[in-house]
Amino acid sequence: MLGWDFGMVRSRIIPIRLGEEKAFSPTGEGQKTLRTLQAPSEAGILAVHMTILDRLEKTLGRFAIPGLIRYVVALNALVFILLTLQPDYIQALQLDPGAFRNGEIWRAVTWIFIPETMSFFWILFYLIFTWWLGDMLEESWGAFRLNAYYFLGMAFCIVSALLFGAAGGNFFLNLSLFLAAATLAPNFEILLFMIIPVKMKWVALFSLIVPAGYLLFGPLDMKMMVVMCLGNYLLFFAPAFLKNRAESVRNGERRKRFEKALHSEQTIHCCEVCKITEVSNPDAEFRVSADGKEYCTEHLPSRTNQA
Repeated sequence: MLGWDFGMVRSRIIPIRLGEEKAFSPTGEGQKTLRTLQAPSEAGILAVHMTILDRLEKTLGRFAIPGLIRYVVALNALVFILLTLQPDYIQALQLDPGAFRNGEIWRAVTWIFIPETMSFFWILFYLIFTWWLGDMLEESWGAFRLNAYYFLGMAFCIVSALLFGAAGGNFFLNLSLFLAAATLAPNFEILLFMIIPVKMKWVALFSLIVPAGYLLFGPLDMKMMVVMCLGNYLLFFAPAFLKNRAESVRNGERRKRFEKALHSEQTIHCCEVCKITEVSNPDAEFRVSADGKEYCTEHLPSRTNQA
């Protein structure tokens, strides 16, 4: 069972279009509209270097599969029925590196159709949730970019299985979908146990506990598996994250320099009589008199002479 979905998260969700955010029950009760989803550009998220994807889309865009994740969900449902009737068939579908090297190349595809749960109750939530994630990402990215993201994740998982003997099954591939959705819409709320509203960013952080455990305490092959199987997420989001982080650091440094100069002893204005400055007396106003010297308004020569 997925570590991030229905074993832990009993979400009430249906497919939505970007521009709407809804929390609801499977029966439609208690439906309410939440905040408008931020587009990736509004959230400061640039998924990948767009010129590269743009060039690829112009060349390969016609081969993109609209509704890709819907097909994956449908085949997950069929495989669930098949495995319910004959559980031994799972051996022929798994991503087995040895069998793959021996010519059973269909395993490079069939493993993505193995559902993450064999519970009849939770499979419904699993399929609905995965369907919704696919619709959300395709609405945001378009079919080509979602295809590129998903197939890149598949490729990394296959390479991980062949090189390190571990691929993590559907867990990491589906996790990468959820992490992408949570990055694009971090404040979207799903309902835990069909009651408690929780923002997707917190569920995403919780879902990283298992991968973090592998990275910290697992053997080398498990560490590499985590990095490889989440490689599509890292390639799509890490460059923009690092760029935004570097920009935030530069902005922070500029702010510190500005505040330091603001509170430093160097001043621009100083009254010739009382010696107050714009730092010691921010409310004071200063004027340059005919003699070329600067005075505060209280000690202008004309006012002093009048007194």
